Amino acid sequence: MLFGTMLVGRKVKCSLPRLLDVYLRRQSVTTWSPLASAFNSRPSRKVNFSFSRDNVGLFGSAELKDFYGFYALKERAVRESETLIAEAVSADRKRKMVLIFDELSDALCRVADLAEFIRVAHPNLNYTSAAEDASSNIAGLVEKLNTNVRLYESLKQSVQDGDRCDVDEVDEYVAKLFLFDFEQCGIHLAAEKRKKVVALNEQILKTGALFMEGAHQPTVVRKSALPEKLHYCFATDDDNAVVNGLHSDNHNELVREAAYRIYLYPHEQQQSKLLSLLQDRSELAHLCGFPTYAHRAIKGTMAETPEAVMEFLESLAEQVRLPAGKDLDVLRKYKSKRTGITGQLWPWDLPYYSAIAKHARHKVDHAEFSKYFPLGACMEGLDSLFRSLYGVSLLTEAVEEGEVWSADVYKLAVKDEEDKVLGYIYCDFFERSNKPQQDCHFTIRGGRELSDGSYQLPIVVLMLNLPAPSWSLPSLLTPGMVENLFHEMGHAMHSMLGRTKYQHVTGTRCSTDFAEVPSVLMEYFASDHRVISSFARHYKTGEALPQEMLASLCTSRSMFGACETQLQVFYSILDQRLHGNLPLETGLTDILTETQNTYYSIPHVPHSCGKPLRIRPVAVESHRSSGERYRRNLLAHGGGKPPMCLVEGLLNRRPTTDDFVRSLVADFDVSH
Repeated sequence: MLFGTMLVGRKVKCSLPRLLDVYLRRQSVTTWSPLASAFNSRPSRKVNFSFSRDNVGLFGSAELKDFYGFYALKERAVRESETLIAEAVSADRKRKMVLIFDELSDALCRVADLAEFIRVAHPNLNYTSAAEDASSNIAGLVEKLNTNVRLYESLKQSVQDGDRCDVDEVDEYVAKLFLFDFEQCGIHLAAEKRKKVVALNEQILKTGALFMEGAHQPTVVRKSALPEKLHYCFATDDDNAVVNGLHSDNHNELVREAAYRIYLYPHEQQQSKLLSLLQDRSELAHLCGFPTYAHRAIKGTMAETPEAVMEFLESLAEQVRLPAGKDLDVLRKYKSKRTGITGQLWPWDLPYYSAIAKHARHKVDHAEFSKYFPLGACMEGLDSLFRSLYGVSLLTEAVEEGEVWSADVYKLAVKDEEDKVLGYIYCDFFERSNKPQQDCHFTIRGGRELSDGSYQLPIVVLMLNLPAPSWSLPSLLTPGMVENLFHEMGHAMHSMLGRTKYQHVTGTRCSTDFAEVPSVLMEYFASDHRVISSFARHYKTGEALPQEMLASLCTSRSMFGACETQLQVFYSILDQRLHGNLPLETGLTDILTETQNTYYSIPHVPHSCGKPLRIRPVAVESHRSSGERYRRNLLAHGGGKPPMCLVEGLLNRRPTTDDFVRSLVADFDVSH
């Protein structure tokens, strides 16, 4: 990942006092609300996938009363696309070019986004197969559009020479986004170069998938190569030991060290794939007119240039060095107490001793905290928060036959203070077999203004993997699960509160760094003691979370933030170096070693690399005076304006690199 995604994540201090003051005026309740009661138990219905007159179809789509409907949706998208393409290239065009392109985008996305979700989420093989076929066909149609020179020239002319219809700033900006996306496919190049761009894009996707697949494969070694005491510490296969992870929580230091060295041992095939990927990305960037792939990836983000990225990272590296050193001193003391060994910390020490230190400060395990975080209480807290900040509420709606893909899915309507529906959130929260083990947000339909003056309501799905409730016990969340719930709900509300003219830029369809700002803000609410105390209560007694537990939870979350940020700085700078000028000055391992030893306080361990870097990005700070101002000036615009312009509008000034760095450093807790 490049800096476009480096500016997102969880470790920037946001200024929330005015938002919190509004929210905390609400008083806690002693009985469960209808919303909380609904989420404290499973939905009381069964799903019927068979065809019947009562079947409304998936997401209320009449075509999807059965899986054959995907073929109808695909054909309709093709017909609509042909009509819109003809209009766009017509000499007698009467409508704005950007409007035609957005309707074309909407026609394709309505099928592609829906099909992609059903492909990964539906338990019925017939549905997943039909969805995959529809997704593949739409992808093929998109590829054809990306090579339609006449369509491109029509758009380019309207952007460069001005549209024949009256346009405003938003129209011009979104039209330029469409043009930029078009040119990333090489449509503006000569025929041979255009073919090369298409081939490179295909090769990059293929190589990237193979690299990621290899990165998650276990490493197999002969048991005889290990000390005898480790022969049965890992999974075995005849005479081999199979190391399938870092074993970061194992109490045996020798096991952790062996797992680290073996699992991250450089694999020649993996390094070859990575070098091939870097070379293809570099060649693609050059063909499209960029000096490096970093320039291509960062264009359109708040960072804007690789030079701005490195200015930020170098400044942060310098500021984080001292507090990170203090974090490591604490961990050395914990290691010394446990082992009697003083001195060097190793990479396999950090996760283990960080967990021990946090547990020592917690004094209560997560199982005890979970009793105070039933899912219903968390949803009640979110509803109260949204009411106070944005004047919107979450209401459960009955799900019709055939509307959802699993019996455990809830449907939420998001309504404003005038009881007007702003959009719908389908909540697929509970674990089940063959469900993707990933917390994520899916856009099913983007919001946009319609020609009759109405608004196409957004539809999203939130997918989590929470423990399912039983007849006697609601779903009880760990603090980490609560944070993830708030994070994903931040994405959902970005989609719900967006009121963009065009679906191409609605909600989270904005630059990758900026898309995480609303969800990061929600994480800060999830870790603020005032917010937690307003909704966290025991699932049986209704007792509020005890103050001692609340204090230990909030303080432990900020522990070792400097050390974690320093690790992200190292990863980010390595990422910039790999995606800068090629060929690389030295080998991959040499670049990794030099970068780690320069920017990270834990030295590189020889003969370790080859797996993907687990990057948890950092976020930009967004100050705001109130929830309503935040909603109207930022959330409502989605990607319809340049991201930095939206931030400037909230701050009434342009934030500097020093602002971002100070915000991060101010969040570090070195009191431990």
